[in-house]
Amino acid sequence: MDKPHITQAMIDAYDEYTHLTLDRRRFMERLTALAGSGAAAAAIAPLLAAGSASAETVASDDARLLAKEVIYGGGSGEMKGYLVRPKEMAAPLGGVIVIHENRGLNAHIRDVARRMALEGFIALAPDFLSPAGGTPDDEDKAREMIGKLDAAATVADAQASLQFLAGLDGANGKVGAVGFCWGGGLVNRFATKSPELKAGVAYYGAQPPAEDVPGIKAAMLLHYAGLDARINAGIDAYRTALEANGKTFEIHMYDGVNHAFNNDTSAARYDKAAADLAWRRTVDFLKTNLA
Repeated sequence: MDKPHITQAMIDAYDEYTHLTLDRRRFMERLTALAGSGAAAAAIAPLLAAGSASAETVASDDARLLAKEVIYGGGSGEMKGYLVRPKEMAAPLGGVIVIHENRGLNAHIRDVARRMALEGFIALAPDFLSPAGGTPDDEDKAREMIGKLDAAATVADAQASLQFLAGLDGANGKVGAVGFCWGGGLVNRFATKSPELKAGVAYYGAQPPAEDVPGIKAAMLLHYAGLDARINAGIDAYRTALEANGKTFEIHMYDGVNHAFNNDTSAARYDKAAADLAWRRTVDFLKTNLA
């Protein structure tokens, strides 16, 4: 059977559904119209979504790593997370908070945390849905729950995550954060509120209000997808505010790729060349700022 043809309009429809409307029925109606039939739409939908089957690129029992579930105090309650560190540590390491997309703490983000640990960091992937009972298996439910979170409360939970990570045995006390999609937006907001954050990496994340930018103390690395019109609309104002306030930052635009280009579980949106380049830049940036 030939692989279904996926158009940019289909990808845009999926982005609108997962980030704005959360209306699956309307999305499927639109996808059916674009694909030409219900059967074609049913075949295309899983390719637009992220699949858990391909989420593990670093085995959960990789012998080079020590990984465990952790519970720690959040901003106003209990936080759960996934903590990974290299098994062999010759010296204290910098910490990296890995912040999930609007689907919550899932297998893909756990895998990203393991990848980060293999790069020489202590990685913590918090479940920011912990106050609401934790990330559910149903991704649509997770998106609905994410949409109900209080923005200030999530920043407080991020700060609590930073303090937990900085205080671990084997940590050097310097903490950065990397976030994707919803998590990228949280990295941007968190950076405006936390003087302790040393480095922030936002993948296609919503920008913070310009009036909050003076509060940023961290060095910032901002990755954007060329075809991501929804998020990219805020770049110019963010850049202007960062420049006006003398902040340390880098902006990289990856032309011809979509929002979520880093997520290798999404067949339609993942772009290996852009993802590999952004990852290398991310690791180098974190090593520079967390040493």
